[in-house]
Order: sequence, then C-alpha cells, then structure tokens
Amino acid sequence: MKFKDYYETFGLPRTASQDEIKRAYRKLARKYHPDVSKDPNAESRFKELGEAYAVLKDPEKRAAYDQVGSQWKSGQDFQPPPGWDAEFGHSGRGTDAGEDLDQSDFFEALFGRQARETRQSNEHARGEDQHAKVMIDLIDAYRGAQRGISLRTPMRDAQGHVVMRERRLDVSIPKGIRAGQHLRLAGQGQPGYGKGLAGDLFLEIGFNPHPQFRVDGRDVFLDLPLAPWEAALGCSIPVPTPEGTLQLTIPAGSAAGRQLRMKGKGIPGDPSGDLYALLRIVLPPAGSENEKAAYRAMAKAFDFNARPFMRGDPP
Repeated sequence: MKFKDYYETFGLPRTASQDEIKRAYRKLARKYHPDVSKDPNAESRFKELGEAYAVLKDPEKRAAYDQVGSQWKSGQDFQPPPGWDAEFGHSGRGTDAGEDLDQSDFFEALFGRQARETRQSNEHARGEDQHAKVMIDLIDAYRGAQRGISLRTPMRDAQGHVVMRERRLDVSIPKGIRAGQHLRLAGQGQPGYGKGLAGDLFLEIGFNPHPQFRVDGRDVFLDLPLAPWEAALGCSIPVPTPEGTLQLTIPAGSAAGRQLRMKGKGIPGDPSGDLYALLRIVLPPAGSENEKAAYRAMAKAFDFNARPFMRGDPP
C-alpha cells in the first residue's frame, strides 16, 4: 500500500489553513466533476479529491493524519504502526453520511474503523440532499411541461461505496417558474442508511438561450427592428411573443431605444411579468441609383442636423 499525500492532492503545503483547503477543493472539484470535465481520468480524480477533503476538513482526522504521515512521502510503501490512533478519539462522525466516496485502501487503513463504527451507530440516518441544474425552454415557463432529464449523481452501492451512476427522472415543470428557482423532488436524493429516509433532490432551473428573447425575472425582452418611416409615421405591426404573435401599435415619432411594454405578456405569475419591445431603427441600403436619389431627396426635404452639439459641425 502506498502513502497518499492529501496535501499534494490539492497542491497545498501542510501549513495550509482550513479556508485554503476549502477553496482548493471547490476549485478542483468543479474542474474534475464528471458531468463537466472532458479529462478521461476525471471520475477517479474527483474521488481522490473527495477522499482528501474528507480527511483535511475534519480537525480530528487531519491531526491524526498529520501525526502518522509526518515522516512519509507520496508513493512510499506505507503501513500504519499498530495502535497508532489510540490517542485520537473521534466525535462519532467518522465518515459523514454521503461522504463515503469509495475510499482507497490507504483511507480504510487509517480511518476504516471509525467509518464502520459510524455506519453501525447511524443505522437509520437520513440520506443527504442532492443538487443539480436543469435547463428548460422559455415556453416551458409559459405553459408548464413534463420533461425527462438524465442526471449523473453519486449513489451508494450494495457494499456502501459511492459510485457515479446515471439515472433518468420525469419532472413536472410548473407554469410560471423563473430562472434560479428550485424544484424539490422529495426522496430523490441520496439513499438513507438502514431504514433511514432518502434525502431530497433540488433542481435549479435555468433557461436555454433563445434567439429572440431575453429574460429578467418574470419580464421578457426582444429587439424590434423598424424601418425609418415606420418609426417616424407610426404603424401597426405583428410582433412575436413566446405564446404567439401580437399586433403592436408603434407611436409616430418613436426613437431608437424606446421600450414599448406589453403588460402581462411576460412569464405568468401573480403578478405576471411584462414583455418589452426595444425599438431599433434599421436603415435600408442605398445600392441602386433610385435608392441613392431617395436619400438625396430626404436630405433636401429635411432641415435636420444629426449632430447639433458636436464641435466643428455647422449650426
């Protein structure tokens, strides 16, 4: 059995503070999470990080590890001295529920007794809650939907080890849900110990990008292009919304950047959000001689200076 340097796992010295250890764990756990990392060794690296953090975050385990490991280097053949942990009591936590990340022989040699005692004393412990993010379409928030989702989550096998497994769930998306809200699926988290209840699964809602609409809370925004004469003279035009097309009146003399509100046409709720059309003026190209002549006629017809306050322009 080889000695494992848990500090080296995080790239930290043995003098690292608890905050430094926590920050390093969070950074590397995000990097090597099997759901996001493309590293072929991501899953094993993720488990190594979890094992190292389980020891170094616990003051009792860290003190015991520091004493027994002070004379060893990573990769050296290792065997803990008989009775090495006699002076180290433990709080009864051992390995916390949900923290049994299929530990190595090295971990078992040092802390296996505590972990087994903890499992025996927590025969009916509740399983841990789990968290995941699910992306939905904007129209799902308007109408509600049934969606099947696939999640890779840590699950405890028959031997009590935690392994990454994929599972599929059918989720009801309620009408009016907003980005950032959480859905609670009772009993879909980590299984409990013994007769303990399973934990819950919390799904954070996010919206898939939409080519036309942007979302802020319950309000929805879209850019609405207008021809110059539509903005100047006013008009009535069809406007897309997540639920279909509406006829929108453009007031005469509308300027670029103006927002027109369609009350209650945002994400449903109590109250519902609004839908805003942000006006953009689109100039037609002047490619042909007739088109150029039209622009010259406009220049003569209007007594208009687009830059009256810029130095150097004629008044």
